[in-house]
Amino acid sequence: MKYALLIPVGLVFLCGNSFSQERIYRCGNEYTNTVPDAQTRGCKLVQGGNVTVVQGTRPNSSAPTKSAAASTGSPGGQRVDAGEQKSRDSDARQILESELKKAEARHAELLKEYNNGEPEKRGDEAKNYQKYLDRVAELKASLARNESDIAGIRRELGRVPASAAK
Repeated sequence: MKYALLIPVGLVFLCGNSFSQERIYRCGNEYTNTVPDAQTRGCKLVQGGNVTVVQGTRPNSSAPTKSAAASTGSPGGQRVDAGEQKSRDSDARQILESELKKAEARHAELLKEYNNGEPEKRGDEAKNYQKYLDRVAELKASLARNESDIAGIRRELGRVPASAAK
């Protein structure tokens, strides 16, 4: 019992030192806590709150960055000849058309499963109606996403030149 009062008092004396900080001086955009250096440079004492300074890294300006045009394979931003551009356009059109077919097939599957907002209940949904409602909401959201995907693919197909169509 005698030591019950001494322990908190001892902790206060030990922790008291951890709260004190050294004086911090500001020299322009730089901070220091060395008094002789601060006095020779004419730095001002920072009073008030604590100061935390994190040293950042400087960007390496000696390494040149590659431009997007140089990385695509056309040196110096030169134009591509018409034949090569037509083949690229036809490839792009073929890819977009195949993606459109996939998206439309997926849309048909989703519509069949959705069944106008009343899909068939699964075994685990017979007792738990909330699971059924969650699945219906998920199907509806999937249908909306798929419709927007189809619209986006059709927009992209409209941008590809019609002359590239086979």
